[in-house]
Amino acid sequence: MYRPALVLGVTGLWLATVAGCQRHPTAVAPPQPPVIPVSRPVEREVTEYADFTGQTDAVQAVDIRPRVTGYLVKMLFKEGADVKAGDTLFVIDPRPYKAQLDQAEGQVNLYQAQLKLAKIVFARDQAINLRVANSISQEHLEQDLAAVEEADARVKAFEKNMEAYKLNHDFTKVISPIDGHVSRYYLTLGNLVNQDQTLLTTVVSQDPMYAYFDVDEPTLLRLRRAINQGKLNPPKPGVDLPVLMGLQGEDGFPHQGVLNFVDNQVNPTTGSISVRGVFPNPKPPGGIQLLSPGMFVRIRLPIGKPHLALLVIDRAIASDQGLKYVYVVDTKNNVQYRRVTTGPLQENGLRVITQGLERDEWVVVGGLQQVNPRMHVQPERIPMPLLGQPTEENTPTTKPGGPTTHPADQTKTPKTASPSEEE
Repeated sequence: MYRPALVLGVTGLWLATVAGCQRHPTAVAPPQPPVIPVSRPVEREVTEYADFTGQTDAVQAVDIRPRVTGYLVKMLFKEGADVKAGDTLFVIDPRPYKAQLDQAEGQVNLYQAQLKLAKIVFARDQAINLRVANSISQEHLEQDLAAVEEADARVKAFEKNMEAYKLNHDFTKVISPIDGHVSRYYLTLGNLVNQDQTLLTTVVSQDPMYAYFDVDEPTLLRLRRAINQGKLNPPKPGVDLPVLMGLQGEDGFPHQGVLNFVDNQVNPTTGSISVRGVFPNPKPPGGIQLLSPGMFVRIRLPIGKPHLALLVIDRAIASDQGLKYVYVVDTKNNVQYRRVTTGPLQENGLRVITQGLERDEWVVVGGLQQVNPRMHVQPERIPMPLLGQPTEENTPTTKPGGPTTHPADQTKTPKTASPSEEE
């Protein structure tokens, strides 16, 4: 008899509980904005450059060929060694040329004796004619004088012949005309070599070293415009245009030289002009020169004078249909789209921004795929990251919203910028 009342009581309690839950819903926390690393641009002194591929070449290169014909009897150098100007490299059999020289000397001695006799006869006849007037006819005296002049001419002619024979004898010693690095033996002992034909070896100079490279027409015009606008000093006597070089396995362009030749016309086939730099190539104590002719090298040529520029890490720059842009975070922590004009890329991964960015703005440097314009974020302020920089150097200097140090004020050391297309 009490069950209906019990059921009604339980049902009422359940309805009251449900009604109470509907009047007080559970609160849901709003999503937190994503944490995005941001950095201010770095302000540094940079120089605009253009990069090329070049090839080294010796300042002096000599093909060693014999100046007389004969058989090789001596080879007096070590293959691949350094030689000095005047060092004897080969010896050709000198005996035939020594015999010719001795014969010429004998003929010269003979004609010198004949000249001496002719002078004695002429002097004697003149003396007799002075003692006894007209004792010797004028015709006879003229014949005596002609004999003297003829003998003198023969002596001079054969002296010249003797000089030629002496030169040929000297040329049996094949010498190096320059200081440099000698190649291998192209022939062995006993071979017949022909005058001015047979290649015996080569010698190339080592210090300094040339580097040839081709400058394309657009870069050539940029270079000339920079000179005309006063951004670059024109090449002239006593004022050398610097040029930098890097080798395989080297970072950057550690070797400095000067530009010393620009060709007089653009090659219509390639649309480029040949340019040459000269670089020191000293031999360290106990070592060897670093450069050799024929090496492929990287060349960097300045296009303007050093100037202050804003730089950001290259990965912070995105592209949209050929237009470059970055994301910046404003004072309300909202993401803003910012179109920029970019310049050269530096070796540390920073790229020059020529237009579109201010030095006190915060640029998104990571997580670009997570942000969109007008999106609200929580900025994590860090120094501008550098390519190859240790991770701990990229850790935040402050918590979000805290005081920060301007990266442009932290480092203002001169840096060099590698070239890239003007974007």
